[in-house]
Amino acid sequence: MNIQIFGAKKCFDTKKAERWFKERGIKYQLIDMKEKGMSRGEFDGVRRAVGGIAEMVNESAKDRDTLALMNYLSDSDREEKLFENQQLIRTPVVRNGKKATIGYCPEVWAEWE
Repeated sequence: MNIQIFGAKKCFDTKKAERWFKERGIKYQLIDMKEKGMSRGEFDGVRRAVGGIAEMVNESAKDRDTLALMNYLSDSDREEKLFENQQLIRTPVVRNGKKATIGYCPEVWAEWE
């Protein structure tokens, strides 16, 4: 397994995901999305794995103006705006190759073992 966890240091779900993998002795790479976001390829892979942009958006993000703007954009523009403003993505994003989850999903991660 090649686990990557994209998250924020202050996010409780990110901390829970780290603990879940640590307890099982599974090595992972933690990427702080505030310091270094996803590359275009990683972003597209996660989008395909989780079923689209709508699944990725955190509706309770602090940047209310950008969230409101995204409601009025076309699908392709919405995708580009989310890539530019990755602080709007729900965390943690956990990747294992072409598979990915958004949020705390231990039942899915257990299937990866």
